[in-house]
Amino acid sequence: MMLRLNQTEVTEFVLEGFSEHPDLRLFLIGCFLTLYIMALMGNILIIALVTSSTGLHNPMYFFLCNLATTDILCTSSVIPKALVGLVSEENTISFKECMSQLFFLAWSASSELLLLTVMAYDRYVAICCPLHYSSRMSPQMCGALAMGVWSISAVNASVHTGLMTRLSFCGPKVITHFFCEIPPLLLLSCSPTYVNTIMTLLGDSFFGGVNFVLTLLSYGCIIASILRMRSAEGKRKAFSTCSSHLIVVSVYYSSVFCAYVSPASSYSPERSKVTSVLYSIVSPTLNPLIYTLRNKDVKLALGRILASFSH
Repeated sequence: MMLRLNQTEVTEFVLEGFSEHPDLRLFLIGCFLTLYIMALMGNILIIALVTSSTGLHNPMYFFLCNLATTDILCTSSVIPKALVGLVSEENTISFKECMSQLFFLAWSASSELLLLTVMAYDRYVAICCPLHYSSRMSPQMCGALAMGVWSISAVNASVHTGLMTRLSFCGPKVITHFFCEIPPLLLLSCSPTYVNTIMTLLGDSFFGGVNFVLTLLSYGCIIASILRMRSAEGKRKAFSTCSSHLIVVSVYYSSVFCAYVSPASSYSPERSKVTSVLYSIVSPTLNPLIYTLRNKDVKLALGRILASFSH
């Protein structure tokens, strides 16, 4: 008890950001600002296109709309604070702000992983069971899946944030990252982090491992089904409907695995910052580009909206 009284609780943290590379400051400000504007505009455009175009009112685009929402949530919880840190001399963040950032980032990241699995299942039903597609992916089923994704992810984020608020932080207070994330925060705690570590491993196993296996299984069945098709046109059409999603899955999972699939003892701040830029900034910027540039329906909807504005 006396030891606890002598400890001063940390009320704010300092985000280290990229302060060890002052020569890259202007370059990073330009990059982050450009990517943030592109991510916001691209994902808002996707949502606007899907909601306003009746031709895009189907399960695939409904889930794409949800994916665009998670991307906006993810980038908005990270980039503005990172830009403040690059512009100012010292980037402080209060304990409450830090926990809020942790919650929204965990919520958006786990939602994205679940959504990618749901989108893979949607493509599996469309290509492998086309006769049952309308019944299996009914509007009620799509709504239930989306609610499930957001609810499960919110519970996951609440558990991690709640466990983090129970820890004591009594200095040092420098987070070796450009946002509040679980591994660097656990390193700063002066109370036992055993429960947090176990729950983080369980969360990573489910959201990273199980979802990855389910996505691979869906695509294994899809590829096998495409190869069994007799017509070359059928093969081309089937592959084109899921190629965009496959690229997005590859980009996101590769960056997430680089960031998290390593023991806590080998945590590297430098590597973590680079991989975090990939999944929290680059991936949300690329997703709208991949879906609009590689998707005929989205390009047609965009063309119709641009034509209506020109008249």
